[in-house]
Amino acid sequence: MILCFSGTGNSLYAARRIGQIADDRVVSANVLIKKGGGAAFDSEKPLVFVCPTYAWRIPRVFESFIRETRFSGSKKAYFVLTCGSETGAAAAYAARLCADMGFELMGLISVVMPENYIALYDAPDKQAARVIIQKAGPVIEAAANCVREGRPLLREQATLGGKLLSAAVNPVFYRFVVKAKGFHTTDACTACGKCAGLCPMNNIRLESGKPVWGSRCTHCMACICLCPAEAVEYKKSSQGKPRYHCAEERV
Repeated sequence: MILCFSGTGNSLYAARRIGQIADDRVVSANVLIKKGGGAAFDSEKPLVFVCPTYAWRIPRVFESFIRETRFSGSKKAYFVLTCGSETGAAAAYAARLCADMGFELMGLISVVMPENYIALYDAPDKQAARVIIQKAGPVIEAAANCVREGRPLLREQATLGGKLLSAAVNPVFYRFVVKAKGFHTTDACTACGKCAGLCPMNNIRLESGKPVWGSRCTHCMACICLCPAEAVEYKKSSQGKPRYHCAEERV
């Protein structure tokens, strides 16, 4: 079973490709998190967790969901993390999660995909994004073949800098950066409500037809990058930047 958490579609693209090659189903964690309540899965096939990298680790919201979910059947677990550059020491934290959950870690692989975190960085234009996705194809396919054949993924070695990023920067990122304050709409907003529908945290509500953000944001960037009118901004840092979402995005 492939369990996927995705913000702007990069991870969902990878999950669906793995599902095609490994002949396995993809389950959206976004939908389940949004619904709330516990979840339970019974899978004779290995568990494949696919998600973006948040500050060089698995997103906290996704890790919490995994910890709160009941799994039966196969205990083998693969992790596929999409990222803009690297995943730091994310594999070590995946190993800790597996130990707590009683899973057998079959490895973690990083898949470089187009940058989407426009709260801090620049997203590529469409042509550049297309090239990055094409380069990611063989990496995704190699991971999928390992899953299909039950082989472990090649072990990724974290550099000293990567360990520092995962250990020291991640907590600072969540404490000082991951906040909804700063999101707002411009006059281009059409009150379509797509941002509220996409938010896995149920953190956006419409008031007088306009979105209002609460306090449960996880900075997945779905609201800002998937707004059809490009009417959502984050402070001043997103102004004038191209929005990005994977061409295969479906939430």
